Amino acid sequence: NEIARLCDAVGADVRHVRDGIGSDQRIGRPFLHAGCGYGGSCFPKDTQGLIHVGQAAGVDMQIVNAVERVNDEQKELLARKVIARFGEDLAGKTFALWGLAFKPKTDDVREAPAHVVAQMLIDRGATIVGHDPEAIETFRAEFGDAGIRYETDAWKAVAGADALILCTEWHEYRGAEMARLAETLGAPVIFDGRNIFDTTKAAEAGIEHIGLGLGTDTLLARRAAASSSA
Repeated sequence: NEIARLCDAVGADVRHVRDGIGSDQRIGRPFLHAGCGYGGSCFPKDTQGLIHVGQAAGVDMQIVNAVERVNDEQKELLARKVIARFGEDLAGKTFALWGLAFKPKTDDVREAPAHVVAQMLIDRGATIVGHDPEAIETFRAEFGDAGIRYETDAWKAVAGADALILCTEWHEYRGAEMARLAETLGAPVIFDGRNIFDTTKAAEAGIEHIGLGLGTDTLLARRAAASSSA
């Protein structure tokens, strides 16, 4: 409906928009995944461009503005879960960060959620150990080395870390053995920003699995309440 308003304002035909969007076979269950936000150069540019066109035409694109706002908040959400679990003062804490690119199969780190997550934790005193199958050098060129070191081996990045944070759903990470993660991590905690790990298998290995939209916030709140009452 907002697009129809914009079409009226700029002289376009919403039926043509429907034909274009409707021809995209990707709209379906395979693309309905919750996560820690989108990035890259294309989609953010398109949403921001649509907002700009609306402003120029005097149409308030409320939904697209909301998409931008929610995406910005979603990138922070994963870091906030870490802070809720470990506290505001993260000095002395080390977190492994798997996935630096904005999506798998690319070294593109533009608008990548990992950038926001890493910075929020570093600002609170944490050390980040980053790994990505392809994007280490591009991430380093943009982010630098302050508060972060990089490992070309994913398991070396995890070794002794207080928790694992996953930002990008690389195929290489999906097959990670929970038992090995439990043994390698300094503390068996995973913050799964793409919900790629099986919660049951993680629990069987003794790992605390905190995802997005999995009800783990409620469990954490109950545990905190129980601890305070005790």
